[in-house]
Amino acid sequence: MENKKCCSVPDEVLIEILVRAGVREWPQIACVNKHCSSLLRSDCFWQAALSYYFPFSQPQTQTQTNIRSRFMALYIGHHMFGEDEIVGHCYLLLKQQLQLSVHSGILHGVIIDQLIACGKSGDEAHQVASRIWVAVLDNLEENHHTFCLLKRLAQEGDVFLPYPYARSVKVQWRVFEKLFTDFRDCFINHVDYYDILACAKSMFHPIPSPWLGF
Repeated sequence: MENKKCCSVPDEVLIEILVRAGVREWPQIACVNKHCSSLLRSDCFWQAALSYYFPFSQPQTQTQTNIRSRFMALYIGHHMFGEDEIVGHCYLLLKQQLQLSVHSGILHGVIIDQLIACGKSGDEAHQVASRIWVAVLDNLEENHHTFCLLKRLAQEGDVFLPYPYARSVKVQWRVFEKLFTDFRDCFINHVDYYDILACAKSMFHPIPSPWLGF
């Protein structure tokens, strides 16, 4: 039964219905059966979604993967940041590449360069990049992998990077704040904890009292 269509409605009509169901409903719809899941992965679906939600976006010749990525970038840029497509692409890039252990300084530099290339000033790029970083950090899953990622970010720092290529104080603060609050129980020994605390003390003074004490 799962391989069969859920109704006699033509696929092109069903796609239009699914598109209008709302972005937040799509993951649940994909679980209804294999046909719905297949439709939500199709080129036609993402093209319909792009046309429906962003009718004024400039048309491009794209593969299926690029259509989906472009929709996600437009949606994130608009709904999360009130910005344009490039901000959404930067968010997706940062979230993906952080999982691959790419140095955060390199990623931040790439984001700054892309934002400046799209017409933002150095100050604007720095501010938007900071918002992107904080949003990515706040949307990471709470698991051991994220804990290790945050520790790496805390220890990397931004030594000798000029403005606007150094991450903002707000971003650095958020890394330590998550480590010492959301992931406090993940520290397995005093050495691990005090190494990270030493990094925090080298950047911030005074240290918030909730961060202290293992």
